[in-house]
Amino acid sequence: MYRKNAWKALQDGEMAKLEAFAEKYKAYLDAGKTERECVTESVRQAKEAGFVNLDDVLKEGKQLKAGDRVYCNWMNKCFMAWVIGENDITAGMNILGAHIDSPRIDVKQNPLFENGGFAYLDTHYYGGIKKYQWVASPLALHGVVCKKDGTKVTIAIGEDENDPVFYISDLLIHLAADQMGKPAGKVIEGDALDIIIGSAPLADAEKDPVKAQVLAILKDKYGIEEEDFISAELEAVPAGKCRDVGFDRALIAGYGHDDRVCAYPSMAAVMDFEGTPAYTLCAVLTDKEEIGSVGATGMGSMYFENIMAELVANLKGCGNSLYLRRCLKNSRMLSSDVSAGYDPNFAGVFEKNNASIVGNGVTFNKFTGSRGKSGSNDCNAEFVAQVRKICDDAEVAWQTAELGKVDVGGGGTIAYICAKYGMNVIDCGVPVLSMHAPWEAISKVDLWQEYKCYCAFIKNAKEFEY
Repeated sequence: MYRKNAWKALQDGEMAKLEAFAEKYKAYLDAGKTERECVTESVRQAKEAGFVNLDDVLKEGKQLKAGDRVYCNWMNKCFMAWVIGENDITAGMNILGAHIDSPRIDVKQNPLFENGGFAYLDTHYYGGIKKYQWVASPLALHGVVCKKDGTKVTIAIGEDENDPVFYISDLLIHLAADQMGKPAGKVIEGDALDIIIGSAPLADAEKDPVKAQVLAILKDKYGIEEEDFISAELEAVPAGKCRDVGFDRALIAGYGHDDRVCAYPSMAAVMDFEGTPAYTLCAVLTDKEEIGSVGATGMGSMYFENIMAELVANLKGCGNSLYLRRCLKNSRMLSSDVSAGYDPNFAGVFEKNNASIVGNGVTFNKFTGSRGKSGSNDCNAEFVAQVRKICDDAEVAWQTAELGKVDVGGGGTIAYICAKYGMNVIDCGVPVLSMHAPWEAISKVDLWQEYKCYCAFIKNAKEFEY
């Protein structure tokens, strides 16, 4: 089936809207290089859009009603927003769900050491990365340091032009004969991803003088002791802002497109909705997807179900768990996650008729998983048909894809986790070049079509009988 290039499908006046939305997205991407920063920015925008904190509503004993707009910040790592609909909550919600964690390099709990005249931070990488891509490039440190007295120090060093950056060294080509003969996965080992954070000694220090100098700076500027690393969450990410790519400026290169390129339009579609929807709208921005949706902030935990229980109980006036089960079972969801963009430089790993083409619009993946569809959602054909109609009626440029050739690879999303409630879920995002690299690339027109798709879905998706 031939799909028209999405640039050619733009209507009169759309280009200006596309560019304006792309600029908003770029600002969100630059502001949110960690899941915590994404939540902070999402909460800021929610308040600006008139959303109120669900926790405050519950504490004050207020009764939610159709048209109300509420949000929830879960552990500073997950964000949810709702617009309450006219239909009873047991008729289900129209949900957009994405993740806001991205592959990166995390600092260990006992990280600081000195060797050969350098002070280093010891690290453990997070998510699936090609380790050799993270060396010999400027890095920034983002995160929080929580001290025993309860104070929290927020860290974001390496983004301002006057900030220092941090660095993982590589072996010079002149001495790299053995290294160059290794498989790509062994060129840089995980234990070699030590970050240089200093090289000048403290004048009066006898032992580990460079480490001592770094500790002195941390104490002076941030009030941090070495032991405070134990209760810190520090992430090394690429330094610098995202940039337009090409003479035509049609692509955006940046860190964390996977999956913030889906998270931001999901949030924006719900926040931008005007009036009162038929069904309650919900945006879920979650954590830990890149390592299996585990932990208290991953979609595999009970946090979403627990928060929904509070919301349903407020709307129904009682805590009957059957109402929650009906709400989740009858909901409809786009699992907003990216797909592998077809790359002509690596055409051999794709089956082009079922690949996600950059510039051809938003992509639906009926199933992800790997090989024999292991770990996939594989949603029902009836739901696919409804989504097709919604997109066509809204003049959304869309395509379908799989993640590479059969038996070549695969990948997972949160779709199968949400589908356990019995709700209809399909993966829906944009094609990404160089996925999981420090700098990924997406098309502005795909981003725009994605936002249009999400807006149309939350407005028009509805219950149907099989």
